[in-house]
Amino acid sequence: MKKSVKYLIIALIAVIFVSCGSEEKDSAIDTPDITFTKEGELFLMKNGEQIKKIDIEVASTPYEWETGLMYRESMEDDQGMLFIYTGESQRNFYMKNTYIPLDIIFYDSDSTVVSYYENAQPLDETSIPSEEPAKFILEVNAGKVQEWNVETGDKIDFTIDQ
Repeated sequence: MKKSVKYLIIALIAVIFVSCGSEEKDSAIDTPDITFTKEGELFLMKNGEQIKKIDIEVASTPYEWETGLMYRESMEDDQGMLFIYTGESQRNFYMKNTYIPLDIIFYDSDSTVVSYYENAQPLDETSIPSEEPAKFILEVNAGKVQEWNVETGDKIDFTIDQ
């Protein structure tokens, strides 16, 4: 009796090892690329004059606010993501799971630049706070704040596609 229990245990262990070994290890999971979806247009304004038009994707829900531009491989120079919040408040961003360097521009409820952060580094989880309460935040490719000469006090105007 003891011998048959021993053989049964050995057989069970062998079955477990064989079944575990048959699964593919290191198999990649195919995930679709996240691509830009134009949802509106944004106009950068300086002294009442339009200085730049970009296509925007809009983040206006808690899920969109949390994910933003995460997992994107690239973004065109004339594209950006506009975060639209329901109210003005201190805002903090970070670059978790974000693969492209970004400039982050913070706007108050009057669409006026209150602060900006240049060249936020990919995958950096350091908090990037607005210097003043903000309602709108624009993320664009790194270097655009300098290229477009964005300054505190500049404004934006935007339209959202219906």
